[in-house]
Amino acid sequence: MGSALSMVFMPSSKSIFAQFVSPRSLKKFLILIIATLLLSFFSWSLLPTISTIAAPPKVFEQAWKTINDNFFDPNFNGVNWKAMREKYATQAAVAQSPEELSGVINQMLAELNTSHTRFYTPEETAYYQLLGIFQPRSRELQKLPKSIFPRGKLEYSGIGIFTQNTTGKTFVSGVMEGSPGAQAGLQTGDELISADGRPFHPVDSFKDKASQPVKLVIQKTADPKTQKELTVTPKLLDPLTMFLDVQKASTQVLQQGGKKIGYVHLWSYAGDQYQEQLEEDLIYGKLRDADGLLLDLRGGWGGAPLTALNIYTARGPSLTSIPRSRDRYTIRAHWNKPVVMLVNEGSRSAKEILAYGFQQYKIGTVVGAKTPGAVVAGRAFLMEDGNLLYCAVSDVYLDGNQRLEGKGVTPDIEVPFTVEYAQGADPQKDRAIAVLLQQIQQR
Repeated sequence: MGSALSMVFMPSSKSIFAQFVSPRSLKKFLILIIATLLLSFFSWSLLPTISTIAAPPKVFEQAWKTINDNFFDPNFNGVNWKAMREKYATQAAVAQSPEELSGVINQMLAELNTSHTRFYTPEETAYYQLLGIFQPRSRELQKLPKSIFPRGKLEYSGIGIFTQNTTGKTFVSGVMEGSPGAQAGLQTGDELISADGRPFHPVDSFKDKASQPVKLVIQKTADPKTQKELTVTPKLLDPLTMFLDVQKASTQVLQQGGKKIGYVHLWSYAGDQYQEQLEEDLIYGKLRDADGLLLDLRGGWGGAPLTALNIYTARGPSLTSIPRSRDRYTIRAHWNKPVVMLVNEGSRSAKEILAYGFQQYKIGTVVGAKTPGAVVAGRAFLMEDGNLLYCAVSDVYLDGNQRLEGKGVTPDIEVPFTVEYAQGADPQKDRAIAVLLQQIQQR
């Protein structure tokens, strides 16, 4: 009985297959089982790879969308903007540092081939300066990120210089008048090697070191033997006021060939206060008795008002005041003496419009190097993580159909100038002074 039960209830595998499965069916069944196992194995091996593909950082998406919603050209200058997101999203997702991520975003923005379109981080002095330009005119920029501005005030510790990177080296491209850098003896063309024994960085080298001496190692020529040490004391710079302070510090009268050459450097023109200060100096202040004016618009930022040229083109009577002392005081509300403008590849945006106007309306001679052709209107957007996106929001034409974007202005007199190891020499300024002196003498 037990044996019968065993035969009935516990049949062997062999007996079942022998009864119900043919050899050919058995072969197909085994192949199916093996294929299923292999597919499961490969699917499982791919799963970790799929799961580790990260989404691009939120700031990447925000930057892309900000351009998508605000860029002035709905055709994105002929670029498939959606495709650009796909192209750079993977690179952004694997970026190992904020600097690397910033680089990826700027590569994406560069595809638009348009000025006033860039991503800035607190590791750049331009970040703070751009905030200083736009904060007074933007509600969105009034509330600053506490992680970057713990005191709630727009400021950064620095020495008042502009730098440029060439073949992996950092050079001084401009020294703002009256700044800690100028007081320490830094000159245009100096290579910046280190600060307090660490590789030089425009922001990090002076962070949290306001009013503390910092030892800089600079190099004056291509020969390493010309390295020397300077001590500079950084200070807290206020981007809302620093450029006006520098303009005032630059304003002076130079004695040349028995004539008085008025000189002023406008590192920024982005605000009415710069033109107001210039006109005050020309009409009532330091420059009123100058025989001619050298207007230096090299470097820095643009933003000049359209009325900036009126003082050179206006006509009207002078006013002479004679008090009881019988001294005579004459005021002219316009400038009718020779004026020469200095520009270079750093004279951007509205400064280029002024150079165009100088030539178009024969106001004066333009000297220097060709401007960059960066003439559209931009707006600054604060990202959620505190970074800053500069976006071109409007195209610009002059006199109806003249577009300077991508074209620039070529000076009447071009003067080549290489920044690297210039040792403070300024052939452009020297030539402009010579031209102005000649025009004064010919009056």
